[in-house]
Amino acid sequence: MARGLVSVAAAAAVAILGACATLPEDPEERAEAEAVNDPLEPTNRAIYDVNAFLDESIMEPVAQVYSDNFPEWFRQALHNFLNNLNEPYIAGNDLLQGNPRAAADALGRFMINTTFGLLGTQDSLADSGGPKGHKTDIGVTFGAWGFSEGPYLMLPFFGPSNLRDGLGKVADNWANPVGSVISAYGLEAFNNAQMGADIVDGRTELLDPIKELRRTSLDEYAAIRSLYRQNRDAAIAASLNGQVRPGHDGPPSAAASEAKPVPASATVPAAAPVSGPASPSMETGAAQSPDPKAAPSAVEFVDPSK
Repeated sequence: MARGLVSVAAAAAVAILGACATLPEDPEERAEAEAVNDPLEPTNRAIYDVNAFLDESIMEPVAQVYSDNFPEWFRQALHNFLNNLNEPYIAGNDLLQGNPRAAADALGRFMINTTFGLLGTQDSLADSGGPKGHKTDIGVTFGAWGFSEGPYLMLPFFGPSNLRDGLGKVADNWANPVGSVISAYGLEAFNNAQMGADIVDGRTELLDPIKELRRTSLDEYAAIRSLYRQNRDAAIAASLNGQVRPGHDGPPSAAASEAKPVPASATVPAAAPVSGPASPSMETGAAQSPDPKAAPSAVEFVDPSK
């Protein structure tokens, strides 16, 4: 039920906002809108303000309570468990993106960590020197296939997106094999609990990065827009390069040996962060230095694909 409501809400938001995406008539405003791919900026900013209010009023306090009252080992075990459930979905997208070795890594991680990692609560494979996890989704698959991102959209409750990624969120309803198997056994309540745990876990991971972004950004909306677009471009570039992200260790094993050429349109400047706090960018607001070993960045909060 919850997944269906998510898909319906995302589809409605994408359809309504996408239909309204028109560029300003003023030449200077049009040029600026084209540069940031945000023709709906006034509407997007209004939606962002609502999302930020809800986050500060509900999600941040809930995440803080969870962080303060549950031990680190428990939170890490739950985080690993949730990530492990997502590995078959990642493997399927890797195959669709033409990355069979990355898919084998993801599927192997699922089988080994489920078996030897206490149902995925421990990342036994990575801890023993095996391939580390990576993330991808249907929006990245669409991008790897050459679909344009479409206009930048700020979706109610979901945060930053674009037409391509919004449609990917709708497709996610039918794309997660673990969720489909669980639903087939009549355990939809488990899927609902997993979705709720994903939201709290993801927000808890980003408590400090988001506080830092809010503290240092001159324009919070522009900083998040810049981070989101850089993150998605980097994810597509990594897919086209065999799931290898420049400046980040732990790619899928041997994926680099079969890396594919990356078109110029899919590349990201070396300074553009994939994770970690915001870095200076062409858009006002991002003012932090990249650190490959830093905590997850705020862009993951605004790109809720976990």
